[in-house]
Amino acid sequence: MSQRDIIDIRTFFSSIEEQEMPVSFDSWVSGRTVKTLATNSGTSALAFQNWRKFKEAFAPELIAKAVSESAVSVTSCLDPFGGSGTTALACQFLGIMPHTFEVNPYLADLIEAKLTTYDIGTLATDFADVVREANHLKPDLLKLYECAPATLVEPGKNDRWIFDIDVAERIASYRLAIDALSNRDNARLFTALLGGVLIDLSNVLVSGKGRRYRRGWDKVHKDPRQVDILLLRAVEAAIGDIVRHAERKELRYNLARGDSRELIKSAPEVDLVIFSPPYPNSFDYTDVYNVELWMLGYLADFSINKELRLATLASHVQISRQFAQAPRSSSTLERTLSRLEEVREQLWDKRIVDMIGGYFADMLNVMQGSSKALVANGEIWMVVGDSKYAGIPVPVADILCELAADANCAVLRKEPFRSMRSSAQQGGNEELPETLIVLRRV
Repeated sequence: MSQRDIIDIRTFFSSIEEQEMPVSFDSWVSGRTVKTLATNSGTSALAFQNWRKFKEAFAPELIAKAVSESAVSVTSCLDPFGGSGTTALACQFLGIMPHTFEVNPYLADLIEAKLTTYDIGTLATDFADVVREANHLKPDLLKLYECAPATLVEPGKNDRWIFDIDVAERIASYRLAIDALSNRDNARLFTALLGGVLIDLSNVLVSGKGRRYRRGWDKVHKDPRQVDILLLRAVEAAIGDIVRHAERKELRYNLARGDSRELIKSAPEVDLVIFSPPYPNSFDYTDVYNVELWMLGYLADFSINKELRLATLASHVQISRQFAQAPRSSSTLERTLSRLEEVREQLWDKRIVDMIGGYFADMLNVMQGSSKALVANGEIWMVVGDSKYAGIPVPVADILCELAADANCAVLRKEPFRSMRSSAQQGGNEELPETLIVLRRV
């Protein structure tokens, strides 16, 4: 990026400060109509939510619906699985104090970057400094990524790599220049935005089902100048979002980083809890963000990656762990586990039976902690998804409703939202239901 580009950046920042600043929730979502509240389809067009593409999220209108239908006045809300930050951000627009837990360090930074209040002048100066510094750096990739997977950077392994070497060098230059900033809020924002363009700069595609190489990736050499172009676009768009929505009704937030199963034990008192947990589909959601985690330096070695996986809900068997004992108060769960036990030898991984039991133990833990944090008559809104193994369905919503009494909650609603395709690990393309569960503390 040239000196002229730096001047253009400052000019852009100066001009955008003069724009109008809508502050309401309705203006943020532009009065749109969504087909289902269980999907984030179309959400990527919204301010802040376009900083990184997400498939695994619900629509922000779900939070507005929960607030409007709550039996108590909602002034505070907790999301134990922060993810893309939809709940926390929607709460700020609605004038509600958001409390969020997130175990994934990249996602936690992305959430906080969206929620933070910035000084536009220092953002302009700091980004110009980042560009200038990046232009003079020549990072040592072998040292910087010596503990990363062999396929991260060219020459990779077995003729496969995620980033071409000159693209990786440019990304690393920005990473190091950002790390050198003294203003940590600004550094976090630029890191989050750099993370948001990494997949477009890579040789892979990532979805909720995993990571795969692009068709013909090895025949197309990526231009490292695309790093400058995509990052500048991302920064310009983000600054526009920040300026136009600076005066949200609630600017405070509380973000706790770590294992939700532990953090929920000391959760603050809130009026509403709303979340969508990982589904028990034996997919490790950490893998979805491994490109960002490794490339941006969140994972220094494989031991940290292991710790992160162990700190997630027991929804997968991608790492060896001791699963908690299944709750005994759901007859549906007992029947499901009994049927899975009968076909244990036929499952693609014998630990799936134990994982399913551990999943519901973890979910009961989260439900109990959420209930304890709620004011009297406060509600828990959950979007959950079923699973299926060896043709045996795992009716997640039914089981959680049966466990609700153990969390001192009554079931108000169990409403089908949509159907989703099962993964290859679960047997193919059969439709599995997603369900909204609404509980009330009693």
